[in-house]
Amino acid sequence: MASSASETLLLTVFLRHDQSNNLDAVQTKLKDAGWWDRFPPPGVEIVSWTVAMGFGQIVTLRLPASKLAEVNVELERSAWGVFRTECYPAYDFIPVRERIKERVRKGGK
Repeated sequence: MASSASETLLLTVFLRHDQSNNLDAVQTKLKDAGWWDRFPPPGVEIVSWTVAMGFGQIVTLRLPASKLAEVNVELERSAWGVFRTECYPAYDFIPVRERIKERVRKGGK
């Protein structure tokens, strides 16, 4: 992605399983909604996509802030009715940690 880290955010999306649907029903609904082609939308990078047994799927995306609404619409359009969704915006803490570590090394807080 061409954007710098300061122009992007991380978004962790919890796709909680709806245990009233079996796997075949879930796959049919996702296919009918165009999930596999629509999510995530173009310009959004998949950082990780993990299946947690008994919970669902945990997806971490990296995206420009300007794409946040588009990601939301795609979740509403193609995930609702299949998953219960929760979204948590975040940022890369590594550069912040390094600045704090250096400041503390120099005697600061």
